[in-house]
Amino acid sequence: MAQAATASVEEHGHTSTGVSNWKVGFWTFIASECLFFGTLISTYMVYKGRAVVGPYPEEIFDVLHTTISTTVLLFSSLAFVLALHATQQGKKGIAILWLFFVIAMGAGFLYMEGTSYLKYIDYGLTLGSSTFGSAYYVLTGTHKVHVILGMVWIGALIWLLFRGRIPPAKSEQVEIAGLYWHFVDIIWIVIFTLVYLIQ
Repeated sequence: MAQAATASVEEHGHTSTGVSNWKVGFWTFIASECLFFGTLISTYMVYKGRAVVGPYPEEIFDVLHTTISTTVLLFSSLAFVLALHATQQGKKGIAILWLFFVIAMGAGFLYMEGTSYLKYIDYGLTLGSSTFGSAYYVLTGTHKVHVILGMVWIGALIWLLFRGRIPPAKSEQVEIAGLYWHFVDIIWIVIFTLVYLIQ
């Protein structure tokens, strides 16, 4: 009996805890990403008040504008949850539609943040203007790269769903991508709070 159970676990790629190898590996990746962003955020907080020259955060940051872009990104997580549910129910068309919404909201977030970058550059805040400017653009820019990578991943999922390569039994592929997208959203909440709300 025990041997049969072990064989079944190995066949389906699960660990002894019942969690799939893919999920364990991905959670390990998320842990490393938390350390990475923790380092970037710590560096930003150290240099936040040490700009040798202006402009300073309180002079240029548009909290309302960033709040709107943050809200758009958070709603994309809800769309991803609905996409996963549709995939698990075998509703391929609905899942694809929700994933398109996720990409659209991710693009909207990037567009709004891009307009903020242009405004800050006009004010004189550039990557080389001060240690604060460098820390700010490296932190927020790294997050935006993660958003873009997530959108590419979602695009691949849409293609696989369209081709019928992700049936309900393989919905874990969508679930793992969702974990990544939720992680990116959570990291932005932390960045939004520390960078824009705490002056």
